[in-house]
Amino acid sequence: MIDAYINQSLFSALIVSSNSNQVTPIKRIAAIDIGTNSFHAIIVDVYSDGSFRTLDKLKEMVQLAKGGMGKRLSDGAFKRGLTALRNIKRLADSYECEEILAYATSAIREAENGGEFIQKSIDDIGIKMNAIPGRVEAELIGLAVRHGVKLTEEPVLMADVGGGSVEFLIGNEKEFFYTASKKIGVSRMTEIFKPSDPITDEDIKKLEAHYEEQLRDVAQAFAQHRTDTIIGSSGTMENIAQMIAARKDKSIDVTLNEMEFSAEEFRKFYDWFIKLSKKERKKVDGLDTKRVGFINTGVVLLDFLIRKFGIKTVKISSQALREGIVIRYLKKDMIGLQWSGAFADPRRRSVFELLRKTNWHEAHSRHVANMALTIFDALEDELELTLNDRELLEYASYLHDIGYYISHSKHHKHALYIIRHSDLKGFKEDEIEIIANVARYHRRSTPKKRHGEYWKMSPAIRKRIKKLSGILRVADGLDRSHYQNVKDLQVYSEKEQIKLNIRTEGEPYLEIWGAERKSDLLKEVTGKKINIERVIEPAYIG
Repeated sequence: MIDAYINQSLFSALIVSSNSNQVTPIKRIAAIDIGTNSFHAIIVDVYSDGSFRTLDKLKEMVQLAKGGMGKRLSDGAFKRGLTALRNIKRLADSYECEEILAYATSAIREAENGGEFIQKSIDDIGIKMNAIPGRVEAELIGLAVRHGVKLTEEPVLMADVGGGSVEFLIGNEKEFFYTASKKIGVSRMTEIFKPSDPITDEDIKKLEAHYEEQLRDVAQAFAQHRTDTIIGSSGTMENIAQMIAARKDKSIDVTLNEMEFSAEEFRKFYDWFIKLSKKERKKVDGLDTKRVGFINTGVVLLDFLIRKFGIKTVKISSQALREGIVIRYLKKDMIGLQWSGAFADPRRRSVFELLRKTNWHEAHSRHVANMALTIFDALEDELELTLNDRELLEYASYLHDIGYYISHSKHHKHALYIIRHSDLKGFKEDEIEIIANVARYHRRSTPKKRHGEYWKMSPAIRKRIKKLSGILRVADGLDRSHYQNVKDLQVYSEKEQIKLNIRTEGEPYLEIWGAERKSDLLKEVTGKKINIERVIEPAYIG
């Protein structure tokens, strides 16, 4: 959505920047995940610091497994697959991609005529694909999940539920302790067990017995690295999350990545959904109609995993094999590049990738962020804020002026839209809303009841937005000239006033005027006057 908003008319701004420090893309590539049910492609620019930015995506539902896994691809599946590859090739050519990386998974690996399909793709379309083993597929998925979801040193269980296979990993932010690929994908299980419609208790027992047998070594590895969190990726897991979100009347338009639901929420969904017939499933909000026939085996699998391993929380990764292909390319094939720049954290990396794309006003935004954090640190306890709030304020400060990339007019509203729809990684939906709204309210109107989308949020989220916006507005006012005239800042919270002592390079009148005229919201949330004075003695910006 964000690409439709800004890429077409303003794409050249990504390539040529007036900022000499701007990192520019050095290559454009396409990555294709040739799966059992669908082909997924992404077009990305890769950068000299080893990061990448997604420009476009395409998904083609092909259902290669119709007719059975491990057999010959049917004539229909063969043709559907080639048609999908032609569409992807056209997209890649329209973006003038220099290289196409195509990886085929279980459906092609196991098909008697898989080699013929690969050769036909080379001869007729010009796409050479690699048929990778399950072990490599699992590793690539793990790289993608770790790139897009904020992990810690605590282990998590990862499960990529595909059509032919399910890839399992146990790992943390630094390493993978266990990887495996199991032939229990949703299409394969549907073909083998042929569950009734609606699925019966007997069907479920047979599936669970098979899962129990196939996942013995997963259970052994899990016993050594216990966790109560599972991160799911790919279409089946995303569809389950979308259906749960729809049942809660919760929009996932902002981001599906990092969306989470509890085991209890899943159980309520499961008890309702598992009784539905195919005709009834077609009407369920959030379910892709092309998955109606085989979604049940995936739902039963997730229920089994939750109960088997005592899972309390399910989290979604919107990144999967296709992003893993790009990351492997950056790490192993582009020798000499510094992997991921300075940002191992997916949240920070994702923010800076967006900043790069929108040609940010770096000097001004960094300066505003430093001053905003100085004010935050002085008022943190008084305003009952947290370290998480500090991090979100920092990102909102960096991003507050990115709306200039669209237009100077209403740039604060453009910033709101861009942040909401940029698929920032590692953030929960509420966190993205806070960043977007704090950036939006850095100028002009403060939050009002007439602002419908703001008012729909919970009172707790609205309070956080007001407090952080109040801080950002004053910090932005202190660099009204955009020339970083304020060299040092000290903040003192007294009984009836907040004192901001500034040391400037030149006359401070513009900065004091800019901050004072934007101080009303900070006055409101603190209940104190805001007093800004120039001082001669050195102070310090944290």
